[in-house]
Amino acid sequence: MVSIVKRRPSSGFTLIELLVVLAILTLLAGLVGPRVLGQLGGAKSKTAAVQIADLDKSLELFKLDVGRYPSSDEGLEALVKKPGSVSGWNGPYLKGGVPSDPWGHPYRYVNASGRIEIISLGADGALGGDGENADIRNTP
Repeated sequence: MVSIVKRRPSSGFTLIELLVVLAILTLLAGLVGPRVLGQLGGAKSKTAAVQIADLDKSLELFKLDVGRYPSSDEGLEALVKKPGSVSGWNGPYLKGGVPSDPWGHPYRYVNASGRIEIISLGADGALGGDGENADIRNTP
């Protein structure tokens, strides 16, 4: 008598199959990763531009109430706390205080004879730069 032994199909993956899957995942990470990180950086620049536009609008409200923009010495804090001898101040003009830029640096504010400038120095926190290190400002 011949007995017939039935083989059960083995479950699991072979080493070759696992290596092929790892190679595909590595390839995808290499192609998609830099693009995702690039979008994240662009989002910070866009966030800074939106915050600067909001600060600009708050400064306009300050000017309507007080009759002038805050001086460079008073800075953006004048939007949150009433400067010493200012009449007509009807603030605070910002909720939650003056924000930092998306990289954690304070915004720079300059009032040069009524021409205001709000600047974020970008990721590097220094003047100038390219890409994410570029300065973002309210004036062109």
